[in-house]
Amino acid sequence: MKNAQKTALVVGANGVIGGNLVTHLATLEDWKIIGLSRRGGISTDSTSYIAVDLLDPKDTQEKLAPLTEITHIFYAAYQDRPSWAELVAPNLAMLTNVVDAIEPVALGLQHISLMQGYKVYGAHLGPFKTPARENDPDHMPPEFNIDQQAFLEHRQTGKGWSWSALRPSVVIGFGLGNPMNLAIAIAVYASMSKALNLPLRFPGKPGAYDSLIEMTDAGLLARATVWAATDEACANQAFNITNGDLFRWSEMWPKIANYFDLEVAPPLPMSLATIKDDKEALWNRLVTEHGLAPNSYQAVSSWGFGDAVFSWNYDFFADGSKARRFGFHEHISTEAMFMSVFDDFRARKIIP
Repeated sequence: MKNAQKTALVVGANGVIGGNLVTHLATLEDWKIIGLSRRGGISTDSTSYIAVDLLDPKDTQEKLAPLTEITHIFYAAYQDRPSWAELVAPNLAMLTNVVDAIEPVALGLQHISLMQGYKVYGAHLGPFKTPARENDPDHMPPEFNIDQQAFLEHRQTGKGWSWSALRPSVVIGFGLGNPMNLAIAIAVYASMSKALNLPLRFPGKPGAYDSLIEMTDAGLLARATVWAATDEACANQAFNITNGDLFRWSEMWPKIANYFDLEVAPPLPMSLATIKDDKEALWNRLVTEHGLAPNSYQAVSSWGFGDAVFSWNYDFFADGSKARRFGFHEHISTEAMFMSVFDDFRARKIIP
């Protein structure tokens, strides 16, 4: 018997996480998809896009008022700010504005899915307890991920819908113009190293090269997100979602270098955001010489995020067994994931 038709509202539909979620939902027969973002998007048979300023309550209300058919909200939007404290207000406001607009009109609302991350565990602040588990105590605020979940927990009381919170590690997948895309930062850094006849040096802090870390494939995360949103056993629960393996950059970096036909030189701490400041002309030359897609240097630059990840000179991983106990058993080799996403970048002519 065919599953009942569902309508997904993907908030942050142009990001790495939201974009891959839209792609996955489009493969499922029982979903209609509406994507929200500041830029909007090109609508297809399965997906329509709405450009909206989620920080503007009035614009959000006006644009979302007609969406009476929404059954599932997948929230993956993010606004960056210079400090941890400054992140709270805009990111909590966007979620609040979406729920305020949809809940009164979408009488068939079943579920709100919240995308979080290891910031819940304080992973961005320094060495944290590993493996991190979903029932670990909260840390001292400010932390918008925690505030967003508290908002949903309070809002859901007595309601007919449920929520879930997905907590991936660093998410790897296709996406452009996104400030949190490690894969594109590595790929462009390696491509520029090759163009300059340089070996591939790990640019992170001392200690980061040998610490344990894990990643989350964007496709795997999309499948886990839909699973948690549609399995009743997952109602009002948080789940760490990971590839299922751990690695050290000291082992992975030579494999990445080999993909790009590069030698490896000893690590050298250097800020990618700093050393890439003067590389726009080099990038434009690579685009012309290799017939790449005409993406701006800014669209392929995620240097600040790369610097953040490569600064983690402490173990960075969580316990993913709760999701398995609840029924999600997918996993992927992180090495295979990196090679696959680099292949995808080349197929799309993002990199040489």
